[in-house]
Amino acid sequence: MTLKKYLNLMTILTVICWVAWVLTLILINPQQSDLIGFVLFYFSLFLALLGTVSILGFLIRVWLKKKPIFKQVEVAFRQGIWLGLLVSVIFMLKGLDLLRWWNALFLILFLIFLELFFLLSNRRYRA
Repeated sequence: MTLKKYLNLMTILTVICWVAWVLTLILINPQQSDLIGFVLFYFSLFLALLGTVSILGFLIRVWLKKKPIFKQVEVAFRQGIWLGLLVSVIFMLKGLDLLRWWNALFLILFLIFLELFFLLSNRRYRA
């Protein structure tokens, strides 16, 4: 898949996910909804954030650095997963009234250490 096809596909799918999230906000009543309404809300939010952060992260990385583009796509996508997961889990914890500052801090530190693990393991095997 070429870079242009990848970016076009990611952009189209991201717009579709944002539309799905907005439709979920408009059409599903949280007081009357069952589990599927909440799953649709959080999953569409996660996918929309994943696409948005991946595209923006890739464009910023290409603009700032001159590393190989395929590596930039990989790192941007992985970090999009982490940020989408962070926001979705924080929203989920807030919706369940379980969000505390130490929960959010633990989640942020866990994701930072996970990203550092990937970045450092990538350097080790690069040579």
